Amino acid sequence: MGLIKKYKLKELVAFVVICILTGSSWSLLAQTGDSTAVTTTDTATAAAPAAANPISAPLISTAVDTAINAATTVAAEVDNSATYKSAWFYVLLFFLLCVFIGIIGKILRVYELSREMQGKHTAYDWRKINGGLFIVALITGLYGVYWSYDVQGSMSVTESATVHGEDIDLMFYVTTIITTIVFILTHIFLFGFSFKYRGSVERKAYFYPHNNAVERIWTIVPAIVLTILVLLGFFTWRGITNPSEAEQKKAVLIEVRGEQFKWNIRYAGGDNQVGVSNYKLITPTNGLGIDFKDQKSWDDKLAGEIVIPVNRPTRVMIGSKDVLHSFYIPDFRVQMNAVPGMPTFFQFTPKYTTAEMREKTNDPKFDFVLLCAKICGSGHYNMQSKVTVVSEAEYAAWVAKLPLMYNDDMKKELQMAESKIQETNNSVALNNNINR
Repeated sequence: MGLIKKYKLKELVAFVVICILTGSSWSLLAQTGDSTAVTTTDTATAAAPAAANPISAPLISTAVDTAINAATTVAAEVDNSATYKSAWFYVLLFFLLCVFIGIIGKILRVYELSREMQGKHTAYDWRKINGGLFIVALITGLYGVYWSYDVQGSMSVTESATVHGEDIDLMFYVTTIITTIVFILTHIFLFGFSFKYRGSVERKAYFYPHNNAVERIWTIVPAIVLTILVLLGFFTWRGITNPSEAEQKKAVLIEVRGEQFKWNIRYAGGDNQVGVSNYKLITPTNGLGIDFKDQKSWDDKLAGEIVIPVNRPTRVMIGSKDVLHSFYIPDFRVQMNAVPGMPTFFQFTPKYTTAEMREKTNDPKFDFVLLCAKICGSGHYNMQSKVTVVSEAEYAAWVAKLPLMYNDDMKKELQMAESKIQETNNSVALNNNINR
């Protein structure tokens, strides 16, 4: 109270509220004025040509019809939709709602005080009313949970298009079921307790400070459930991210390296191995900094999209050229961070081709899409690449047409770089000889 009197917080709050209302009112009036001005200007512009060209005026007077049409046009062109999109509009509505509720509360309080002055009991038992509101809130909330699962559940849950995705979906379903049961039970107890033990003049509250049995139950049971969920997730993730060496050798090896704001894709050649790379070797021609002294890189191929065979493991080596990105294909249940300077891996096996998924989803334009799940900059929203799953024969035909990264342009660039290095070494040796 001392702070309120000293700093006059009530007056300050009132001043802020008045400023908000004034700003919202001016904003709404300005938007309405702008729409009216535009309509008036348009009407005047439409009428100007008729006045400027009296020769082209019709022989029969249409003054009445023109006035009616102009009035109709003005009425039709007034558009206040921008008003309802303004934040000030909803701030004003919310403030008016709060004022209305406050006024109703003050009226009821005056009514109760007048009854007390007359020696009568309070007309309303607000404790019972609040208890009833708790039950209403419980029923509304439970219906909201049902509506969310019924309407939005089918939107968020789709069939996985990979083999390992089935394990991830199972883990997701188990976690969702357990948490939903706990959520519903705890809220039933919470709101039910508030209703049953609401304040009453007919009874006195019982002081119940501690119960060892209850403490054990709500400590041990959640600990067991969470341990099961953590172990389930750990073994599932370990089985996905740590395949055996034999499975790794069977997989198609692809390197996907992110940069702001695109994905660079390199396919391993016939040896199913990609050559080493070094950021110091990055040039406009060699965008990935491939070290072509490593013979493993001579048969590597550059691609503009990801095409992979169905029912065959695909191993992706993930990296980044600049900032942290995230390799994310939702339908495959695949997500792994792309970290600069530290390659990460993810191996998966598609079980449906793109054509089969289009039939299953009844969407002829369906495509698997590679996205970035990290907010990596202004163009993050557009950092995506199409992923196509085809048969083994189609994949072999497609990959055979990919151009080699170690092409003639790259060879010329390497030769020029080597010649410059040789010239530098020769000049250094010559200077050393002269100095001697």
